Order: sequence, then C-alpha cells, then structure tokens
Amino acid sequence: MPKIYDEKRIGEGKWIVLDLVKYTDRFGADRDWEVARRVNAAGAVGIIATLKPSNSMVFIRQYRVPMNAYVIECPAGLVDHGETVESTAVRELYEETGYSGKITRILPPVCSSPGFTDETIALVLMEIDENASENQNVIPALEPGEDIETIIVPENELETFINSAIDRGDRVDAKIMSWLIAKLNW
Repeated sequence: MPKIYDEKRIGEGKWIVLDLVKYTDRFGADRDWEVARRVNAAGAVGIIATLKPSNSMVFIRQYRVPMNAYVIECPAGLVDHGETVESTAVRELYEETGYSGKITRILPPVCSSPGFTDETIALVLMEIDENASENQNVIPALEPGEDIETIIVPENELETFINSAIDRGDRVDAKIMSWLIAKLNW
C-alpha cells in the first residue's frame, strides 16, 4: 500500500495551494507528486439542471483562463465553510443562471481531477419549473469578473449542440460529457 511520508507547501494563492507530496509507492520506491489543494472552500457542487416540463437542459458557457477558451459546463461553485451542498446548489444555480429550482437528488462526492487535485465535487440533480413566475425573465447574479452565458438546450438537440460548440472552439467539461454519454448512449 502506498504511504505518504512528507508534504511541503511550494506555492500559495487565494483559492489554491500547491504541495509537494513525498510518498512510497506499493513497490517501495520513493516518489514525489505535486498536488493542488483548494483553500477557502469546503468542497464543490456541480448542478445538472433540467427545465420542466420541456426537459431542456441548462448549461453555462464560461470563459476559463486555464483553458484560454470558453467551456460548456453545468452551473457549479464552491461550498463556503458552514454552507451545505444543498444551499450551495440552490445559490449557485441562481447566481449563474437566474433560475430557481428544486433538488431531486444529490450524488456522493466524486474526484474532479485526481491526478492534479484533491478536490471533490458533489453532483446535484435539480428540476426547474419553467412555468413558475420566478423563472420568467431570469437575470443571473454574476460576481465581478464572471463571464458566464446561460444556454438552454432541448433534449433532442444535445448532441448537435455539443458538436457545434466543439466546432467553434469551445471546450466541454468532463462532467457534462460523461452525463451526455450516459443519457444519449453515445
């Protein structure tokens, strides 16, 4: 069984730190690994949001500096300390899209990029009543610096939408692609 025996902070920012982790692998060899860790957050949520009754999906298109590209994603965000996954999901859906929805399921936290970071993300399934008054003429409550566009995609246009996004140079978040593979049997 691999065993970590030392960790040293080698970089620090407002939202992440970088640690050099020394460990012994299962064969007894000493190894080094650089690990990015979230700070100032208690986890993350990703929201798979469906408009009802149309079954259209709610995605966001957001400029992401590390990718130097726009990325098709699900609404998502960091869980503040003292906040629950449920309250974060409701808050982030509203902030990023302007929609109010109800949670139908919370999945166990999963690794977001385990070769790079210790971050986990809880996927939250939400339904949005598109006929409710609060979901008419929605306006996102974006934070300064956020470059987010809400995109509504009818279920029967998902594959065409993703392919068109890729063709125009957008990237697609792995959570979205994995969900679509399962939903559309790609």
